[in-house]
Amino acid sequence: MDSKRTDELIAEAKEGDHRAFEELVHETYADTYTLAYRLVGDEEDARDVVQETYLRAHKGLKKFRGDAQLSTWLHRITANCASTYLGRRGKHRHDSLDDEIEIADETPRLDPVHQADIGDLRNHLVEALMQLPPKLRAVVVLRDIYDLSHESIAEQLDISESAAKVRLHRARKRLRERLYPLGEERAHAV
Repeated sequence: MDSKRTDELIAEAKEGDHRAFEELVHETYADTYTLAYRLVGDEEDARDVVQETYLRAHKGLKKFRGDAQLSTWLHRITANCASTYLGRRGKHRHDSLDDEIEIADETPRLDPVHQADIGDLRNHLVEALMQLPPKLRAVVVLRDIYDLSHESIAEQLDISESAAKVRLHRARKRLRERLYPLGEERAHAV
């Protein structure tokens, strides 16, 4: 959707046009759900986060000034809702990963052994990512998957840019330690 049409829909939705808000939801739902899923790691939880995101967006739409893009504003709300949701869900609850998680594989067709290795690596990465604390996971997802700048991450998570950098460093360190435990031991022995 072009930005002019988005601006028109936002203006109409601010005036109480529910159809305009529904169209905004329709246009942004896939991205919002994808982010929520990557942050919480569960389909049902992601749907709950998305629902809460759009409830908050609807309530706060009149305050949306348009300083940022709608997608940036929704990403921030989604990240905050996911963080709140995960905090409520409990710090020590660990869900098992679903073996049927579909992750897009854009690699050329390889021999079955190599593909199995790639699948194992992907599963280990997803598992390690889901074991990160929500605050660290959010920074990694926003930086390494959505390719946002440290400044944008800081803005979306309402933290300082240096805090975003520190969290990213800590998250990547934990991922490395989890994915390559022997590599970390060898690095310290040298």
